[in-house]
Amino acid sequence: MSSPKSLRPLAVSLTVLSLLGGALALTADAGPSKGDPAKGKPIYTQKCVACHKADGSGGVKLTGNPTPSFKDAKRMATVTDDKLRECITNGVIKSGMVAWGKTGQLKPAQIEDVIAYVRTLKK
Repeated sequence: MSSPKSLRPLAVSLTVLSLLGGALALTADAGPSKGDPAKGKPIYTQKCVACHKADGSGGVKLTGNPTPSFKDAKRMATVTDDKLRECITNGVIKSGMVAWGKTGQLKPAQIEDVIAYVRTLKK
């Protein structure tokens, strides 16, 4: 049987590989949402309206900074679906954004539907 000392380099290597693999998975580009805006609207109405308003204009100050406007086509052109997915899933603590996915309150398919609905608000 191998000694604990001889297994240490292997354990360190496996740990590093595991961490790198996790980091790569988190940064993988999932691309444009394939969600259904019709399914996203009631979720948005229930979960998002309090901070982002029914029309998506935002402006609610939770932590000193106003929530973003989804109606601002120029701004939204620079915000990728991956960024929206990240914010909805993991939240943004300093801005007060809830981690809807991380807390299990929204499933991945529901997040995709919300993203698809948010994209309709700038039109």
